[in-house]
Amino acid sequence: MKTFGKSDLNKLYKPASASSGEDNGQVTIIGGSKLFHGAPLLSLKVASRIVDMVFFASPEPSVGEVAQRIKSDLFSFIWVPWGEVAQYVEKSDAVLIGPGLMRYKKESQNSNIKTQNLDQEGKKTRRITEKLLKKFPNKKWVIDAGSLQVMDADWIPNQAVLTPNKKELEILFGKNKKLQSQAKKYNCTIVAKGPETIVFSPEEYIKIQGGNPGLTKGGTGDVLAGLTLALLAKNNPPLASCAASYVLKNAADELYKKVKTFYNADDLADNIPKTLHRLMISKVP
Repeated sequence: MKTFGKSDLNKLYKPASASSGEDNGQVTIIGGSKLFHGAPLLSLKVASRIVDMVFFASPEPSVGEVAQRIKSDLFSFIWVPWGEVAQYVEKSDAVLIGPGLMRYKKESQNSNIKTQNLDQEGKKTRRITEKLLKKFPNKKWVIDAGSLQVMDADWIPNQAVLTPNKKELEILFGKNKKLQSQAKKYNCTIVAKGPETIVFSPEEYIKIQGGNPGLTKGGTGDVLAGLTLALLAKNNPPLASCAASYVLKNAADELYKKVKTFYNADDLADNIPKTLHRLMISKVP
């Protein structure tokens, strides 16, 4: 098993000095619900610092109202009407689906992991996820959270990146599945998050060390999904996935040195650009 290191970040795409608009990546984020407004906005916050343009769409109208309000603080995205989402997926280099999408109308219902027991909100998420993944099978996808919890594994597009937690892994693949074999079967990249993250691609699996207990906070997975999306726009799936986990863990460790575990997902998203810059300009010892 390989271990991802700082020198591997040199393989990442770097914007050319003569770049013009849209040369350095456009992405779409699809997510949000009445219960989870903030999840896709955390993904958006970090992605907007890396790519040229972020398009954001949600099937929940109230999320759009929240998005419009935060534009007073964060200008670097375009709110997309839900009826136009396919047009923006088409023009994007990579797409994230799932953060904040719901399986159940009430979180207290979220006890049975079988998709056939979904309520109307979960069925809506399932329909949206299936429709878009099958309509754009050649798009570079990051699939996270709500979409992972309602979809069938057979829907996984070629070369997609999956960013599940332990529960979502079990829902999608069942218990005791070997993730390397699943990555090969579906030709995808699986990010098994944890104190020691392992990224499984069809060819190999790579270990990413670092991090601290502050990464158990709500929203940190949404930050990782957004960072993975931004890097995927101009890089291959295994590299984007490994680099995103490596940078996120380093950003978390920098915060830990300052405030121990007393930071949140917003702090993490804000620290990532500084961490990425520091790691990419500093020399490898």
